[in-house]
This record gives sequence, C-alpha cells and structure tokens, in this order.
Amino acid sequence: MVRSFDSVAFLASPTAEAQSAAEELIALHGNCDPADADVIVALGGDGFMLQTLHRTMNSGKLVYGMNRGSVGFLMNRYSTERLRERIEAADENALHPLEMQTTDADGNRFNALAINEVSLLRQSYQAAKLQVVIDGQVRLEELICDGLLLSTPAGSTAYNLSAHGPILPLEAPLLALTPVSPFRPRRWRGALLPNRVTVEIAILEPEKRPVNAVADHVEVKSVVSVRIAESENTTARILSDPDYSWSDRILSEQFSN
Repeated sequence: MVRSFDSVAFLASPTAEAQSAAEELIALHGNCDPADADVIVALGGDGFMLQTLHRTMNSGKLVYGMNRGSVGFLMNRYSTERLRERIEAADENALHPLEMQTTDADGNRFNALAINEVSLLRQSYQAAKLQVVIDGQVRLEELICDGLLLSTPAGSTAYNLSAHGPILPLEAPLLALTPVSPFRPRRWRGALLPNRVTVEIAILEPEKRPVNAVADHVEVKSVVSVRIAESENTTARILSDPDYSWSDRILSEQFSN
C-alpha cells in the first residue's frame, strides 16, 4: 500500500544512540509536534516502541520504528536514506490491546492496556495459587505456579515464548494462555483461546500467596482478581517495511534455533 502524508514527528528514547539518530534525522527531514504529525518515527528499542504505541492509541497516528536499541524486534532497520519512500510503502498493522481490570487486596480497582501480554507473577517465595475462568466457566479449579500470562499474537515472541508458550501469527484471532513454571497440574502447558473470550483469574489464598499483575509496563501489586479481554474499541497502528514485515518476523521465529 502506498500512502501519502504531510508531516513527521521524531521521538527518541533517552539513550545517546537514539538521541544522536534523532538529531541526524531532524536535520535531514525537519520535525513537527507529535500532536500534529501524520506519522511518528520512534527511535529506540522495543520498550520505547511499546511506550510510543501506548501513547498514540486511538489517535489515528501511524508509528514507524527504527532500531536504536538492542533487540529491536518491533523496529525497522535504521537508515537515514529514503525515509519518506519507506514510510509510504510500509505495511500497516492495527493492534487491539488487551484490557486488564484488577482488584487489589484493599479493594482498589485498576485498569491498564497491554499490547504484548498481561502477566500474573508470584510476589514471594510461595507459589501462586490461581483459579482460571473462561467466559464464566471454570477451566482450572486450581493452578499452582510461579505465574500465568495471556499473550496477544504481537507479544507471543516476547515473555510468552520465554515461558515456552506458542508463537502466534500476527493475523491469528487467538490469544495464548501460558503458565510460568507450573507445579500442579505439572503437565499443563497452557491453552490457545479465541481472542473474543474473557479470562478471569482469581487469586486463591492471596494473603499467604500474594500475586502481582502486569500489563506491559504497568504493575499492580497484591491483586485478588484479574479480568482480561481484548479491547475492541482501542487501536494502535504500526508500520513495517514490506521486506521486513512484522508478520514475517513472527513467522520466522517459528523456524529459528
């Protein structure tokens, strides 16, 4: 798809490498206020890209990342050449994040969005004890584990993969429910769920076995219940080079060593 745009804003992480890249690109292409830009170019690593996508949700703005970090899985290759042409020809993916709703031990309620995953993690030396409910039906009466995460396709190659969860193609209408070091049932390795379901997790024995819940970079401590569902009304828009598309990167991970 060839797109036209009038204005670009450059955002950079605080690292010296990203700041230097921003200065170089601004000297070549100019800069505008992110609020007025059609396209935002994010310079940094994957963490900075996630922050930028959160910042631009439902704004209609396109985000084109270039790697000035370490891994850069979400980013395109860095180059100062032909930037406008690359953006015009880039593939677009619309991402619907997960919405996490939590209640903590004091009865406080918190909402947060996750592009990659929502994870529940034990807070102490005691393993977490969880009950898992899918669309109102109890699927696991009791799961004893170090943690549990629900991942989007976009996040399936991140923490989910490190926890031995499945890689999901970006276009798949699925979510991966993956345990972290399950103890009972020991052989349960998780489940693939339709992306339209609602997942509710109750923390059993929360005083003895405290659990934290994390949506991307937002953490809520000592939760007693967590509700997760895909947010149909929230969208982040990301661009990737056609010869290095996000879909291809995720697919390639399934055949890597």
